[in-house]
Amino acid sequence: MEPRSMGRTLPLEMTRPAFPKFVLHSSRSFCSLARRADAGILGNMSRRRNAASGQKGPRYVRELWKRWSRLLAPILGVVVAAALTGACALDETATTSPVSPSEAREHGGADTKRQAYFGDLHVHTRFSTDAFIFNNRATPDDAYRFAKGEPIAHAKGMELKLSEPLDFMAVTDHGELLGVFSSFEDPSGPVSQTEWARQVVAATEEGPIRKVLVRMREVRASGELNQILAGFEPAHLSAWTEEMAAAERHYDPGTFTTFIGYEYSSYGREADPQNLHRNVIFRGKGPELPFSAEDSVNPEDLWAWLDTLRAEGIEGLAIPHNSNGSNGQMFLLEAFEGGPLGADYADLRMRNEPLVEVTQVKGTSDTHPMLSPNDEWADFEIMKLRVGSSLPSDVPGSYVREAYLHGLELEASGGFNPFRFGLIGSSDTHNAAGSFDESNFFSKVAKLDGTAQQRGSVPLDSPTASGSAYAETYYGAWGASGLAAVWAEENTREAIYDAFRRKETFATSGPRIRVRFFAGFDFAEALAEDPEAAAKAYADGVPMGGDLVARAGDAPRFLVRALRDPASAPLQRAQVVKGWVEDGKAREQVFDVVCSDSATVDPSTHRCPDNGATVDLTNCDVSQDRGAAQLSVVWSDPSFVPGQRAVYYVRVLENPTCRWSTWDAVRAGVAPNPALHATLQERAWSSPIWYLP
Repeated sequence: MEPRSMGRTLPLEMTRPAFPKFVLHSSRSFCSLARRADAGILGNMSRRRNAASGQKGPRYVRELWKRWSRLLAPILGVVVAAALTGACALDETATTSPVSPSEAREHGGADTKRQAYFGDLHVHTRFSTDAFIFNNRATPDDAYRFAKGEPIAHAKGMELKLSEPLDFMAVTDHGELLGVFSSFEDPSGPVSQTEWARQVVAATEEGPIRKVLVRMREVRASGELNQILAGFEPAHLSAWTEEMAAAERHYDPGTFTTFIGYEYSSYGREADPQNLHRNVIFRGKGPELPFSAEDSVNPEDLWAWLDTLRAEGIEGLAIPHNSNGSNGQMFLLEAFEGGPLGADYADLRMRNEPLVEVTQVKGTSDTHPMLSPNDEWADFEIMKLRVGSSLPSDVPGSYVREAYLHGLELEASGGFNPFRFGLIGSSDTHNAAGSFDESNFFSKVAKLDGTAQQRGSVPLDSPTASGSAYAETYYGAWGASGLAAVWAEENTREAIYDAFRRKETFATSGPRIRVRFFAGFDFAEALAEDPEAAAKAYADGVPMGGDLVARAGDAPRFLVRALRDPASAPLQRAQVVKGWVEDGKAREQVFDVVCSDSATVDPSTHRCPDNGATVDLTNCDVSQDRGAAQLSVVWSDPSFVPGQRAVYYVRVLENPTCRWSTWDAVRAGVAPNPALHATLQERAWSSPIWYLP
């Protein structure tokens, strides 16, 4: 029997999703201004809206409006209308103003003061070898300017600009030959006068670029590349020094946080790609040079190097990505050099790799229909190929949910778990600019996929040699994803990095959905509607990323809260994904825990009814009268068994909207490519909570 739970959905009258995005984002700024004005802190007008209080409802906003209307009406105009309809009620944090961790400790604990911050930890600029070949000429400075809301130019000339700035970012150029190819444009560079350098720089159109990529694979495989690039070291050091300096230049504590980072890009030992890529992020200063796959293709050596740096006072961590394209290698159940996994391996990995990037432009790595046949939403932005290849990628060993289940099995049999990851998203853009919006998608690889025809979403002017009306490419499997999000005390390196470490992180496929997830034993059902819910849940339970240790005679209860992004679609449902081991075998189940539109979960199927939201594929209009602005519930697991280890994480789904490929077709005045999904349901994933008996 389904346990009783008290859920809350905020009706759509509280929002205005039909407003243009500039109105919605401006209304967010108004909410922030109004709250700061009311608190008497108008001096900090440059900060973003992240200090808004979830307990301030529409009545409060209307009273504020009366107080400030004479001052603000001439300036804000229509923007205020959006704010008055309740957009200000959508911001949820545990405090009304930003505070430092030390101030928070003095006033009752830093954890109750945490706010949601959104960023991107996977960005490539001209310093990445492949990005330079793709004709991306944007610098790390350009990438940071884009993240802060300034426009930059795409390789094809169009302007790229975020509708709302990010809170944090790291430029993570490939550590292998970082900055060497970009030095080809410097006539005084050590290798710029070679024939290879001239060929790379001259390749400015798609045909020549693809020829360079083919030749690049050949010279790398033969070892000839090392001879061609002899003497590259000064260019490499110079670029790394500049990449670190750019992060320092753009770091603005309290407003915008940068991290020094790079990508470790190992393909393993196999001749065919076996993606083992990681982004390496540093809490403060960086090393003299990156440790790259040129040093070792074994990720265990990367982790050992991070241990060594830590002993020297340089703190860093690695974040694997695109496990979906790893051909089963990312979460392999044996060590890199062979042999079984053990406690030492698990300790080494978890000490240095606490997070995993679950979604990005090259697909989502949550789960796969083959692994989760009873999960109706498993077929989401699936990339079937290996990274850097047209070869298929094996499914087992390539997806995060399966890794969580294998981790439980290893704990049950051996007492260790090397797969206790928190979750983030990021973009993996090679344009120096992430594409997070389906309606404004410019893909990933600069001059190779910057148009709808190149991406395969719009018919070519004439068929291909094989008769296809569309470009024969795998770019159609890519998507406008994703974002890394944290709950942190303030927008600083220290606070955000510490959130990475404790895994109080979540991922989204692009929209800025806010997700809270707590577990405890004393959560009352009324907590779901309590304006102080987050503070009480911190006091009486554990947040996402944590362990809930069993209490004799008690079953856990979970607080799930989600707030929509006012610039995106309403929320349809919130779910809890559970994994456990029974009779020595890992199992999983997806539970809908709260539904939109005042609907209730069916106790036999654990599913919400469909809320009837629709998408018009001729213009991408969506239902404006379905869905919720907020979902909140206290939930008990109906399948809970005392003494059984389990892992739980939240997935939140929006109403369906047009996928980027359909937006391309609408703009071109043609029907969507029938080989591509026409719609999708944007979503967010929390980091898990592990129940430990």
